[in-house]
Amino acid sequence: MSKIINVGIIGCGEASQILHIPTLRELSDRFAITALCDPSPTVLKGVGAVVPGASLYDDGSSLLDDPSVDAVLVANPNTFHAPTAIEAIQKGKHVLIEKPMCMTLTEADALAAAEAETGMTVQIGYMRRHAPAFEDAVKIVAGIREQINFARVHAIIGPNSSFVEPTSSVVRGDDIPQSVIDRTRRDTDAKLIEAIGTSERPRAMVYNLLLGLSSHDVSAMRELIGMPKRVLHAGFRREGMFITAAFDYGDFICHFETGIDAIARFDAHLEVYAQDKIVRVDYDTPYIRHQPARLTVTTPNTAFGVTSCSGHQTRGDAFVVEWKRFHDAITLGLPAKTTIADARQDLEIFQQMMQEM
Repeated sequence: MSKIINVGIIGCGEASQILHIPTLRELSDRFAITALCDPSPTVLKGVGAVVPGASLYDDGSSLLDDPSVDAVLVANPNTFHAPTAIEAIQKGKHVLIEKPMCMTLTEADALAAAEAETGMTVQIGYMRRHAPAFEDAVKIVAGIREQINFARVHAIIGPNSSFVEPTSSVVRGDDIPQSVIDRTRRDTDAKLIEAIGTSERPRAMVYNLLLGLSSHDVSAMRELIGMPKRVLHAGFRREGMFITAAFDYGDFICHFETGIDAIARFDAHLEVYAQDKIVRVDYDTPYIRHQPARLTVTTPNTAFGVTSCSGHQTRGDAFVVEWKRFHDAITLGLPAKTTIADARQDLEIFQQMMQEM
């Protein structure tokens, strides 16, 4: 029987309610949710009602002082990810940090230092990289790396509400204390200024989109084809809601494109074009669970045609794989796949992109 890890959740918003709490319930042989924290009394009460027995806190530090908590999910606003995770590490808790890991390189280095000092397990929540179809693609691409002619990273999606509202019941609250709202804005602005030199739109919108949606895409890109040599071009339009970039890989260029529009669909994929093989991974919205990533491999079929093979190993959710691996890292000492050092590379790329805009 697996060791049960007691989990505290800091930040009980949409992602925790739709994605993480159902996953942890599914993995009840590995995890138990013993504590919840959210600054909204409405959200805390509502989520607490569906997690019976969990202690309820309106302050993250108080949850981290709870001796019953072995590990924490950090899912509060981006600006608090690093300080919350560092405090958790220093208090002897293992940590799974929702993406983005943090907002600045300074924070990334502070996280790495805290991890090194304590030896606690820290994993970054890039669940797309745990999808079996993606991991199959990584193996295939490794065998054709020298033959790559072009690659594409694409994510054009509609609003999350298009998927959430018809399928989920989310507890929301408009009763977050004004002091918390003010602190969130103040801290976010300070970190935007540190990272990109301004907290004003549209550049702040660009950086927030990179930290949010694009951290998934760039992280997966790095595992699939490696770290680019440099950013050849980066630009944005529509007040920062659409971003394009070109990454130089020496022998080939990877084109990056992302944006959010009003069409209710989730069009996200990575595609690698080699001389005689095209490898593509498609993702659907994570907000409807158990929709597997799909791998498609296209190859020549004689000199006059092509063959495409598309499929997935399982309908198992990538969040489930992510949490299982977090458990293995804690209990078996296995290395985390998505580490602090790994996630820091996304921030480095985002910095380069912002400099080109």
